[in-house]
Amino acid sequence: MKIATYNVNGINGRLPVLLRWLAESQPDIVCLQELKAPQEKFPDKPIRDLGYDAIWQGQKSWNGVAILSRVGQIHETRRGLPGDPDDSHSRYIEAAVNGILIGGLYLPNGNPKPGPKFDYKLRWFDRLIAHAGELLATGQPVMLAGDFNVMPTDLDVYKPERWLDDALFAPEARAAYFRLLEQGWTDALRTLHPDEAIYTFWDYFRNAFARNAGLRIDHLLLSPPLAERLVDAQVDVAVRGWEKSSDHAPVWIELADATTSARRAAPRRRVTPVRA
Repeated sequence: MKIATYNVNGINGRLPVLLRWLAESQPDIVCLQELKAPQEKFPDKPIRDLGYDAIWQGQKSWNGVAILSRVGQIHETRRGLPGDPDDSHSRYIEAAVNGILIGGLYLPNGNPKPGPKFDYKLRWFDRLIAHAGELLATGQPVMLAGDFNVMPTDLDVYKPERWLDDALFAPEARAAYFRLLEQGWTDALRTLHPDEAIYTFWDYFRNAFARNAGLRIDHLLLSPPLAERLVDAQVDVAVRGWEKSSDHAPVWIELADATTSARRAAPRRRVTPVRA
């Protein structure tokens, strides 16, 4: 089973890119972020025409998250993180799909730092950690996937010295990410690429994509039952170079069947090509 996360940076403006990628890459389940569309403007028909069921939580101009599936019905379990009933941002949606509980998330950016936006980022992270701990305690196959807006290590950012004052690289944000991992989550991409400078985001400015001046801020975290099934994890880098593409690239993992031991399968380290 192939599961992906993709920050589309405006689903309607970049719909041709999303549809082309879905048709070519054919992921089974997808978490989307930054829809930037109100609930009623989600383009569900063209997505369903490709064979995907969908649930989403929209928000006008900002945020917005969705889960797509072509391998079974989506059973929504939650929208919005617990812990703050006044939080109106559309940043978290959760559903059971094909035997996996998936939390799709778009963690706050937090800039400028210091300030109220950074404080909100850290509070949101604390709420995520609390809820993730409860999910992990169930012992079920669980995944957290999305744009975490944090580069965990120096290896995850081009020229880390330039990002020391940014909320995405702040010590507090990085520490929160590792507090989350310490609960027992597996960072799928980094696990299969332990020493590689691998990125998921390239700014539109300063020719960043051509220079490969990127960041790794999109993550797929696996609970132990899913980590046992991890076979592959890659970034569809070529999609970032398509016309009118998002500044993020899709990130995906492949899981062995629940009845198959992933340990008996050699992980594939090469990127699956997507047509430029």
